[in-house]
Amino acid sequence: MQPLCIVCQTSKKHRHHQICPLEEAVPDLKKGFMTAMIPIKKKLEIYTEAKQECEKHTEHIRFQAQNTESQIKTEFEKFRQFLQNEEEARLAALREEEEQKCQLMKDKIESFTRPISTLLATITAIEKSIEAEDAVFLKTYEDAKRRVQCTLQDPELPSGALIDVAKHLGNLKFRVWEKMQETVQYTPVILDPNTMSSVLCLSDDLTCVRLSEAEQQIPDNPERITFGRILLGSEGFTSGKHSWEVELGDKPAWTIGVVQESITRKVAGMYSPKGGFWVIQLRNGGDYRAGGVTDFTLKRKPRSIRVELDYDRGKVSFFDSSDRSHIYTFKDTFTERIFPYFNPYPKIEGRNIGALQICPISVTVVKAQ
Repeated sequence: MQPLCIVCQTSKKHRHHQICPLEEAVPDLKKGFMTAMIPIKKKLEIYTEAKQECEKHTEHIRFQAQNTESQIKTEFEKFRQFLQNEEEARLAALREEEEQKCQLMKDKIESFTRPISTLLATITAIEKSIEAEDAVFLKTYEDAKRRVQCTLQDPELPSGALIDVAKHLGNLKFRVWEKMQETVQYTPVILDPNTMSSVLCLSDDLTCVRLSEAEQQIPDNPERITFGRILLGSEGFTSGKHSWEVELGDKPAWTIGVVQESITRKVAGMYSPKGGFWVIQLRNGGDYRAGGVTDFTLKRKPRSIRVELDYDRGKVSFFDSSDRSHIYTFKDTFTERIFPYFNPYPKIEGRNIGALQICPISVTVVKAQ
C-alpha cells in the first residue's frame, strides 16, 4: 500500500488497484500495527524479566562466592590450627626427649668424674715414683705396684641414649593425616543449596536442612524446586550402589528418598514412581506411606533411616538405622540420573520442628600389606 496523488489516481497504471481515502486507510493500518506489536511487547517483557532475573543471579552469585570464601577460610583455619597444635605437640615431645637424654648423659658424666680423678691421681703418683731416685723408688715400689693394678671396670655407655629420630620423623605426614581423621568427618550426601526451596535453610556444612523462619530472597534458577519444601543432594547417580543415613529425630512429618533428574521443578508433579519419585513419607506423626504406592505401618517410630540405592538392579530400600530392620523397597528401572531427595515438611501449628540431618560416616586408613 502506498499513497497516491489525485492525478495518479486517474492514471491507467492504477486502473485495477483498490484505492481508498487516506483518512480511512491510515487508522486501519495503525490498528494493524498495534495488534502486531502485542507479541513484540510480550517478548520485550519476557526479555526484561530474564534480564532482571540474571541481575538477581549475579547478586546471588557474589553473595554465594563471599559466603563460600568465608567458609573455606574457616575450614582451612581449623586445618592450620590442627597442624599448628600437632607441630607444637611433636616439637614438645622432641624437646622432652632431648631434655631426658641430656640429663641421662649429665648423670653419666658426673658418675665418671670420680673414677677419672682417681685414675689421674694414680697416674701422677706412679709417674712421680718412676721419676724419683732409686732409693726412693724402691721405698715406694710396693705402693706403686698396688696402684698400677687398676681394678676399675670399663665404663659402659647406655643404649638408646641418642634421640629416636625415626620415631619423630618416620611417616610423619601419614601419622599426622591418620590422626586428622579424629577431627575430619565424611558425609556421603551433600545437600545442594541451588535446588533448595526459598522456605528452607541449610547448615554451613550443607548436611542439615530445616524450615527457615522467613522466606529467603534467592534466584529462581532452573535447578531450583520452587513448589513445596524440597531440596536434592548435590550428586546424582547413574550406576552402582549408594547409601546414606538421615537423622529424623522426633519430627512428626518428613519425606525422604530419591528422584529422577527430570522431575518438574516449578509445579508439583505426580508424587509416585511414575512421576520419578521413589520416596517414603511420614504424616501426622504416625501415618507412613510409600509415595504413590501404598500405606504401611511400623512397630516403632524410627529416629534415623538408612536409604540404599542399587541403581543397576533398580532398587531403593529403606531401613531403620537402629536395628537394620527393613521398612520398604521400591523396584523399578532407572533410565536417568537419580538424586537423593529431602523434604522436612511444613511447620506444625506454626512451629518449626526439628531438621533432617545427613549422618557422617567414620573414615579409617587401612595400611596395605
